[in-house]
Amino acid sequence: MIGTNDHPCNRREFLRNTAIAGSPLLLAGTRAASAAASPDDWFDRPMRWAQLTLVENDPGHYDLNFWLDYFKRTHSDAACLSAGGCVAYYPTKIPLHYRSKWLGGGDAFGDLVAGCRKLNMVVIARTDPHAVHQDIYDAHPDWIAVEANGQKRRHWADPDFWVTCALGPYNFEFMTEVTKEIVSLYKVDGIFSNRWSGSGMCYCEHCQRNFRAAAGLDLPRSNNPQDPARRAYNGWRQQRLFELWRLWDDEIRKLNPGARYIPNTGGGALSDLDMDKIGELAPTLFADRQARSGLAAPWLNGKSGKEYRATMGRKAIGGIFSVGEEETYRWKDSVQSGPEVRLWALDGIANGLRPWFTKFAGTLRDRRWLPVVEDLYGWLYRNERYLRNEDPLARVAMVYSQQTATYYGGAQARAKVEDHALGYYQALIEARIPFEMVHDRLLDPAHIGQFKVLILPNIAALSTQQCSQIREYVSRGGSIVATHETSLYDEWGARRADFGLADLFGASFDGRLDARMQNSYLLLESDRATGKRHPVLAGLEDADRIINGVSRVYTRPHDASPNSPLTLIPSYPDLPMEEVYPRVLKTDTPEVYVRELGKGRVVYFPWDIDRTFWEVLAVDHGKLLRNAVDWAANEPRPVVVTGPGLLDVTVWRQKSSMTVHLVNLTNPMMMKGPIREFIPTPPQQVTIRLPEGQRARKVQLLVSGQSPRVREANGSISLTIPSILDHEVVAVDF
Repeated sequence: MIGTNDHPCNRREFLRNTAIAGSPLLLAGTRAASAAASPDDWFDRPMRWAQLTLVENDPGHYDLNFWLDYFKRTHSDAACLSAGGCVAYYPTKIPLHYRSKWLGGGDAFGDLVAGCRKLNMVVIARTDPHAVHQDIYDAHPDWIAVEANGQKRRHWADPDFWVTCALGPYNFEFMTEVTKEIVSLYKVDGIFSNRWSGSGMCYCEHCQRNFRAAAGLDLPRSNNPQDPARRAYNGWRQQRLFELWRLWDDEIRKLNPGARYIPNTGGGALSDLDMDKIGELAPTLFADRQARSGLAAPWLNGKSGKEYRATMGRKAIGGIFSVGEEETYRWKDSVQSGPEVRLWALDGIANGLRPWFTKFAGTLRDRRWLPVVEDLYGWLYRNERYLRNEDPLARVAMVYSQQTATYYGGAQARAKVEDHALGYYQALIEARIPFEMVHDRLLDPAHIGQFKVLILPNIAALSTQQCSQIREYVSRGGSIVATHETSLYDEWGARRADFGLADLFGASFDGRLDARMQNSYLLLESDRATGKRHPVLAGLEDADRIINGVSRVYTRPHDASPNSPLTLIPSYPDLPMEEVYPRVLKTDTPEVYVRELGKGRVVYFPWDIDRTFWEVLAVDHGKLLRNAVDWAANEPRPVVVTGPGLLDVTVWRQKSSMTVHLVNLTNPMMMKGPIREFIPTPPQQVTIRLPEGQRARKVQLLVSGQSPRVREANGSISLTIPSILDHEVVAVDF
């Protein structure tokens, strides 16, 4: 066994390393050379992934040849196959590594690996270390996770199992041996671990001892992000998990230099591991947002793609999609409707994810999903060269911030942080504006220089350096659109005396916030000098006032006469009905600041317009959010699509071509799945700006197979798409 568990770094080293392990002190712009893929690496080759997650009684029951034939029919070029951890599907020789009772003298994992190798597929082995049987509990009770009350943690779904501590010797020692055995026996291309990072806070003896040695503190009993112990724990836990990641990766590469460790991890602002560090370490990664649940939009899969690519750059990223339901009731043997499966996968593909279908259990109980994936993968195979994207061509980017979620949002991060992002995301989808996402630790010119507009949807917690980077971005001609409490807090979530970006906003914090406004409105103003309305109010010509949001920051304009396009009408009674009339008809309180700074522009809404839009979906708010981006950009969009319906529009460049993806979201079930059928759009007019110096040699529609009539002028091409059922791709060969 590798005795790494109880050798943490000393306290001085820990305090220095927290800047590398997920604390807000991590600064932007670095990437480890060891993470870069060489031309001989396999990571960029697969375009169509298949995952077969075996259940314990699959050996001897499932049809191996059926699955190998299905992988061939779908042109799958990579597979993730269940190997070990919770259950071993091969004849392991490691004591206490539980073998499937149905395995007998066979080797279910080895048979699958051999079959996939004959199909020339990349193969990675799936392990799951989060749960163990009673024999491990009996032999090593210290490997089991412990609740705050001191009780060992039984598994929440199967009480015959115990939950392991991710930060102790079970992972660092036992699972290291399991990992080495799998790679030694089968020479797989990688190990993919599910649920490797823990199942909540653990108070076992190892966590208590190691945390005290590193930080000099007891494990926190509070979730308050301002608690010093909680802050220290956040950094220590990340450091510990990245240490485990490196350990497994190093041991794998000793045995097979071309193989790597690939954890199931990452995500957006609410992810609990630093995405910037993940982007540095991971040679490839897989976004595990498998399907919709509850009130979720189908573009959330594309959002995952944008979030992962923000720190992974050009590295290949897979998008895991489930053929079954993903509701909280965990119907793992279920099958979704075909259109729902297809739309979820398509929006991920349009946003740069390479599809990865996952099937739980090798025994088929419902075959309806099989032709859906086969048809989709067949289309991907035939059009692969147009899907090997090199760069997105969007000129707008939305910032996301894990430190804002952790240290400002805390337990309310979904409402205070994520809902702002979801609202602006929905507004951009409705506006058909191509856009990317940017991690707030990567605000250097190398990562944001290609964008004309940065959107800051209540990015409340920003360091002084991050504010300086944004300021420098504007000085170089970039523009920003910010909302609500953006920059009002430092990177640790402590409120500043003033906005960190007050000089850009042209306004200072006036000391108060309205957390809950009721029945407040906005007065639409005309410019005092010209008598005309500002372009940010386009589409609202017939309105004198519109509804306000719910929360507002009190601001003090730097200009004595800010001439704001929107001013406040304060709240007034909404009951009794006889008293519903405004007490104040007009104020000079700005509710949007619009400024030109050199070649850059700034729009700042001191209220929760994006969060309110996500909650209420008021059309007027959507127009304001769209107009703010268009005015800030002050340039033509790279692609303009007009016509009825709701489309997710993305634009990409490949080696010798460019593509525009149009995903049809027009559906009565758009905000609550599953989709029953696709509703085809009416004709769409598309105008595409070609990259400088390029001309169109050939234009085709990859889904319908048509060659449209194209008009080319002034560096742009225009065409008409007669209809879009689920998805269309305009491919332009240069």
